[in-house]
Amino acid sequence: MSETPHLVSVIMSVYNSSMTVEESIKSILNQSYQNIELLICNDASNDETQNILEIFEKQDSRVRLFKNSENLGLTASLNILISESRGTFIARQDADDISLPGRLEEQLAYCVVKNYKVVTTRSINKLNKKGMPRFSHFIPYRILIRFKNPFIHGTLLINKELLNEVGNYDENFTYAQDYKLFRDLIDKKIKIKKLWKKLYILNTVNNISNIYKNEQHYFANCVKSRKIP
Repeated sequence: MSETPHLVSVIMSVYNSSMTVEESIKSILNQSYQNIELLICNDASNDETQNILEIFEKQDSRVRLFKNSENLGLTASLNILISESRGTFIARQDADDISLPGRLEEQLAYCVVKNYKVVTTRSINKLNKKGMPRFSHFIPYRILIRFKNPFIHGTLLINKELLNEVGNYDENFTYAQDYKLFRDLIDKKIKIKKLWKKLYILNTVNNISNIYKNEQHYFANCVKSRKIP
Protein backbone atom coordinates (compact mmCIF):
# COMPACT_ATOMS: atom_id res chain seq x y z
CA MET A 1 0.00 0.00 0.00
CA SER A 2 1.07 3.63 0.29
CA GLU A 3 4.08 4.84 2.28
CA THR A 4 1.76 6.82 4.58
CA PRO A 5 -0.85 4.38 5.87
CA HIS A 6 -4.45 5.52 5.86
CA LEU A 7 -6.14 5.83 9.24
CA VAL A 8 -9.15 3.52 9.45
CA SER A 9 -11.88 4.50 11.90
CA VAL A 10 -13.73 1.41 13.11
CA ILE A 11 -17.18 2.26 14.49
CA MET A 12 -19.13 0.08 16.91
CA SER A 13 -22.42 0.80 18.65
CA VAL A 14 -22.97 -1.25 21.80
CA TYR A 15 -26.08 -2.01 23.83
CA ASN A 16 -26.03 -4.56 26.67
CA SER A 17 -23.29 -6.58 25.00
CA SER A 18 -21.21 -7.51 28.04
CA MET A 19 -21.13 -11.19 27.04
CA THR A 20 -19.68 -10.60 23.56
CA VAL A 21 -18.09 -7.16 23.29
CA GLU A 22 -14.69 -8.09 24.74
CA GLU A 23 -13.94 -10.65 22.03
CA SER A 24 -15.26 -8.29 19.38
CA ILE A 25 -13.01 -5.42 20.50
CA LYS A 26 -9.96 -7.68 20.68
CA SER A 27 -10.59 -8.82 17.10
CA ILE A 28 -10.20 -5.21 15.96
CA LEU A 29 -7.25 -4.24 18.15
CA ASN A 30 -5.40 -7.37 16.99
CA GLN A 31 -5.80 -6.65 13.28
CA SER A 32 -2.71 -7.02 11.09
CA TYR A 33 -3.39 -3.44 9.95
CA GLN A 34 -2.64 -1.35 13.01
CA ASN A 35 -3.23 2.27 11.92
CA ILE A 36 -6.74 2.34 13.32
CA GLU A 37 -8.93 4.02 15.86
CA LEU A 38 -11.84 2.17 17.44
CA LEU A 39 -14.79 4.42 18.24
CA ILE A 40 -17.38 2.80 20.49
CA CYS A 41 -20.75 4.28 21.42
CA ASN A 42 -22.40 2.82 24.50
CA ASP A 43 -26.07 3.30 23.66
CA ALA A 44 -27.26 3.57 27.29
CA SER A 45 -26.49 -0.02 28.31
CA ASN A 46 -27.64 -1.12 31.76
CA ASP A 47 -25.38 -4.14 32.17
CA GLU A 48 -21.60 -4.38 32.67
CA THR A 49 -20.79 -3.13 29.16
CA GLN A 50 -19.47 0.28 30.26
CA ASN A 51 -17.00 -1.23 32.73
CA ILE A 52 -15.58 -3.49 30.03
CA LEU A 53 -15.28 -0.61 27.59
CA GLU A 54 -13.43 1.56 30.11
CA ILE A 55 -10.86 -1.18 30.68
CA PHE A 56 -10.03 -1.22 26.97
CA GLU A 57 -9.93 2.58 26.84
CA LYS A 58 -7.30 2.61 29.59
CA GLN A 59 -5.26 -0.16 27.95
CA ASP A 60 -5.18 1.09 24.36
CA SER A 61 -5.04 4.73 23.23
CA ARG A 62 -6.70 3.80 19.93
CA VAL A 63 -9.99 3.17 21.74
CA ARG A 64 -12.29 6.20 21.98
CA LEU A 65 -15.49 5.91 24.01
CA PHE A 66 -18.77 7.78 23.70
CA LYS A 67 -21.89 7.27 25.80
CA ASN A 68 -25.50 8.16 25.06
CA SER A 69 -27.53 9.39 28.03
CA GLU A 70 -30.56 7.63 26.52
CA ASN A 71 -30.97 4.82 24.03
CA LEU A 72 -30.87 6.37 20.53
CA GLY A 73 -30.65 3.19 18.48
CA LEU A 74 -28.06 1.94 16.02
CA THR A 75 -28.60 4.46 13.22
CA ALA A 76 -28.18 7.61 15.30
CA SER A 77 -25.30 6.10 17.30
CA LEU A 78 -23.36 5.22 14.15
CA ASN A 79 -23.81 8.74 12.79
CA ILE A 80 -22.45 10.16 16.05
CA LEU A 81 -19.35 8.02 15.66
CA ILE A 82 -18.91 8.99 12.00
CA SER A 83 -18.98 12.66 12.98
CA GLU A 84 -16.29 12.02 15.61
CA SER A 85 -14.07 9.88 13.38
CA ARG A 86 -10.70 11.05 12.05
CA GLY A 87 -9.93 8.37 9.49
CA THR A 88 -9.88 8.39 5.71
CA PHE A 89 -11.95 5.21 5.82
CA ILE A 90 -14.78 4.03 8.03
CA ALA A 91 -15.13 0.35 8.94
CA ARG A 92 -18.07 -1.28 10.70
CA GLN A 93 -17.89 -3.81 13.48
CA ASP A 94 -20.79 -5.23 15.46
CA ALA A 95 -20.41 -5.91 19.17
CA ASP A 96 -21.34 -9.59 18.86
CA ASP A 97 -19.23 -10.38 15.77
CA ILE A 98 -15.53 -11.04 15.17
CA SER A 99 -13.22 -9.70 12.47
CA LEU A 100 -10.52 -12.12 11.37
CA PRO A 101 -6.96 -10.70 11.69
CA GLY A 102 -6.38 -9.78 8.04
CA ARG A 103 -9.78 -8.25 7.39
CA LEU A 104 -8.94 -4.52 7.36
CA GLU A 105 -5.62 -4.98 5.61
CA GLU A 106 -7.14 -6.98 2.76
CA GLN A 107 -10.08 -4.64 2.32
CA LEU A 108 -7.95 -1.51 2.42
CA ALA A 109 -5.62 -2.95 -0.23
CA TYR A 110 -8.50 -2.92 -2.71
CA CYS A 111 -9.14 0.73 -1.92
CA VAL A 112 -5.53 1.84 -2.20
CA VAL A 113 -4.34 -0.35 -5.07
CA LYS A 114 -7.54 -0.71 -7.13
CA ASN A 115 -9.24 2.54 -6.17
CA TYR A 116 -12.44 1.09 -4.73
CA LYS A 117 -14.27 3.29 -2.24
CA VAL A 118 -16.51 0.57 -0.80
CA VAL A 119 -15.42 -2.99 0.03
CA THR A 120 -17.34 -5.76 1.82
CA THR A 121 -16.52 -9.40 2.51
CA ARG A 122 -18.27 -12.69 3.06
CA SER A 123 -18.54 -14.07 6.57
CA ILE A 124 -18.68 -17.30 8.54
CA ASN A 125 -21.92 -18.07 10.34
CA LYS A 126 -20.89 -18.42 13.98
CA LEU A 127 -23.64 -20.98 14.61
CA ASN A 128 -23.11 -23.49 11.80
CA LYS A 129 -19.70 -22.41 10.39
CA LYS A 130 -21.12 -22.01 6.87
CA GLY A 131 -20.12 -19.21 4.53
CA MET A 132 -22.45 -16.23 4.06
CA PRO A 133 -23.81 -15.15 1.68
CA ARG A 134 -24.02 -18.49 -0.06
CA PHE A 135 -25.74 -18.72 -3.46
CA SER A 136 -26.88 -15.09 -3.55
CA HIS A 137 -23.23 -14.03 -3.68
CA PHE A 138 -23.22 -15.05 -7.35
CA ILE A 139 -26.12 -12.76 -8.25
CA PRO A 140 -25.07 -9.25 -9.36
CA TYR A 141 -25.73 -6.91 -6.45
CA ARG A 142 -27.41 -4.33 -8.70
CA ILE A 143 -30.14 -6.93 -9.31
CA LEU A 144 -30.23 -8.37 -5.79
CA ILE A 145 -30.58 -4.95 -4.13
CA ARG A 146 -34.15 -4.77 -5.47
CA PHE A 147 -35.15 -7.76 -3.34
CA LYS A 148 -32.79 -7.92 -0.35
CA ASN A 149 -29.58 -6.48 1.08
CA PRO A 150 -26.72 -8.21 -0.80
CA PHE A 151 -24.07 -7.22 1.77
CA ILE A 152 -23.12 -8.01 5.36
CA HIS A 153 -23.19 -4.70 7.20
CA GLY A 154 -20.49 -5.56 9.73
CA THR A 155 -17.95 -6.13 6.96
CA LEU A 156 -18.31 -2.66 5.44
CA LEU A 157 -15.24 -0.54 4.69
CA ILE A 158 -16.06 2.77 3.03
CA ASN A 159 -14.32 6.00 2.15
CA LYS A 160 -15.44 8.57 4.72
CA GLU A 161 -15.77 11.39 2.21
CA LEU A 162 -18.10 9.26 0.09
CA LEU A 163 -20.11 8.27 3.16
CA ASN A 164 -20.54 11.94 4.05
CA GLU A 165 -21.59 12.72 0.48
CA VAL A 166 -24.51 10.29 0.63
CA GLY A 167 -25.61 11.70 3.99
CA ASN A 168 -24.19 8.95 6.23
CA TYR A 169 -26.92 6.66 7.60
CA ASP A 170 -30.48 7.81 6.94
CA GLU A 171 -31.98 8.45 10.38
CA ASN A 172 -35.49 7.89 9.02
CA PHE A 173 -34.49 4.22 9.04
CA THR A 174 -34.33 2.99 12.62
CA TYR A 175 -33.80 -0.48 11.18
CA ALA A 176 -32.44 -1.68 7.80
CA GLN A 177 -30.23 1.42 7.80
CA ASP A 178 -27.49 -0.60 6.09
CA TYR A 179 -29.85 -1.71 3.32
CA LYS A 180 -30.81 1.93 2.76
CA LEU A 181 -27.15 3.02 2.67
CA PHE A 182 -26.21 0.37 0.11
CA ARG A 183 -29.26 1.29 -1.98
CA ASP A 184 -28.16 4.94 -1.93
CA LEU A 185 -24.63 3.99 -3.01
CA ILE A 186 -25.85 1.78 -5.84
CA ASP A 187 -28.30 4.46 -7.01
CA LYS A 188 -25.30 6.79 -7.31
CA LYS A 189 -23.56 4.11 -9.40
CA ILE A 190 -20.79 3.62 -6.86
CA LYS A 191 -18.81 0.47 -7.58
CA ILE A 192 -18.78 -1.91 -4.59
CA LYS A 193 -16.21 -4.67 -4.25
CA LYS A 194 -17.54 -7.88 -2.70
CA LEU A 195 -14.64 -10.06 -1.57
CA TRP A 196 -15.23 -13.79 -1.90
CA LYS A 197 -12.96 -14.41 1.07
CA LYS A 198 -14.61 -14.91 4.47
CA LEU A 199 -13.01 -12.37 6.81
CA TYR A 200 -15.74 -11.96 9.44
CA ILE A 201 -17.55 -14.21 11.91
CA LEU A 202 -21.23 -13.29 12.07
CA ASN A 203 -23.48 -13.95 15.05
CA THR A 204 -26.96 -14.92 13.86
CA VAL A 205 -28.52 -15.74 17.25
CA ASN A 206 -30.43 -13.14 19.28
CA ASN A 207 -29.15 -10.29 17.15
CA ILE A 208 -31.04 -7.19 16.01
CA SER A 209 -32.29 -8.87 12.84
CA ASN A 210 -33.86 -11.70 14.84
CA ILE A 211 -35.16 -9.80 17.85
CA TYR A 212 -36.75 -7.05 15.76
CA LYS A 213 -37.73 -9.14 12.76
CA ASN A 214 -41.02 -7.34 12.10
CA GLU A 215 -39.40 -3.91 12.29
CA GLN A 216 -36.58 -5.02 10.01
CA HIS A 217 -39.13 -6.34 7.53
CA TYR A 218 -41.08 -3.08 7.50
CA PHE A 219 -38.05 -0.84 6.99
CA ALA A 220 -36.59 -3.20 4.38
CA ASN A 221 -39.84 -2.93 2.45
CA CYS A 222 -39.51 0.85 2.63
CA VAL A 223 -36.09 0.56 0.99
CA LYS A 224 -37.45 -1.69 -1.75
CA SER A 225 -40.36 0.63 -2.49
CA ARG A 226 -38.27 3.80 -2.04
CA LYS A 227 -40.67 4.92 0.66
CA ILE A 228 -39.71 7.12 3.60
CA PRO A 229 -40.92 5.47 6.85
